[in-house]
Amino acid sequence: MTTTPPTTGCPTSRRTFSPRTEQTIEVLVFLFLIVPSLILSLFAVPEGGVDFIVVALSTIFRDLGLVALIVFFLWRNSEPLSQIGWTSRNAWKEIALGIILFVPTFVATDFLEQLLRAAGLSSPSTLPAFLTPSTGAQFVLAAVLVVVVAIAEETIFRGYLILRFEETTGIPLISVLLSAIIFSVGHGYEGSAGVITVGVMGIIFALVYLWRRSLVAPITIHFLQDFLGIVLLPLLGIR
Repeated sequence: MTTTPPTTGCPTSRRTFSPRTEQTIEVLVFLFLIVPSLILSLFAVPEGGVDFIVVALSTIFRDLGLVALIVFFLWRNSEPLSQIGWTSRNAWKEIALGIILFVPTFVATDFLEQLLRAAGLSSPSTLPAFLTPSTGAQFVLAAVLVVVVAIAEETIFRGYLILRFEETTGIPLISVLLSAIIFSVGHGYEGSAGVITVGVMGIIFALVYLWRRSLVAPITIHFLQDFLGIVLLPLLGIR
């Protein structure tokens, strides 16, 4: 005669959380990964001697890694990529809209930054050396950088964070403001005027994204903004 030994371990059933709790934990883990490095940008020295290639490559690989993590989160939750605005619907129309919106966005944010400078807020007069390519190979790398950054940062700050903040707070306005604030913190090397200007830019990108429910137009505006400052103007010898 055999007897079954008593069970003394933990129950086999796995503890589960509500969807909102799981989403909150997920976004907190994600923020823990990105916020510290963003805060460090507030202490960046514009002429600190950091090589452009090092900054560009580290930024590219960091952003690609974060996007891969977001894709994993979506796969884990059985969520389609369209949840974060990755859609090819009317792509050419969205690109054209982004090009059109770039002009007023650039003019408005440039005017705002000049007002903030006039009010006494800090802002470097030239692009930081670590974001200024100087050789042919560096300009090619800069072109790759602005493409990756535009796609990745819009995926991170507009697509993913707005989605999770909307789910956890239930208030779209708060999700827009939170994503814009986090986005702006990563541009601390641009001074206080630059941080505020980038925050406003983030709000504009978010509003366009919520309007179109596609990242294509915000990515286009973001790309043109960075391409102008990091590639075109330095190529023309203008810092």
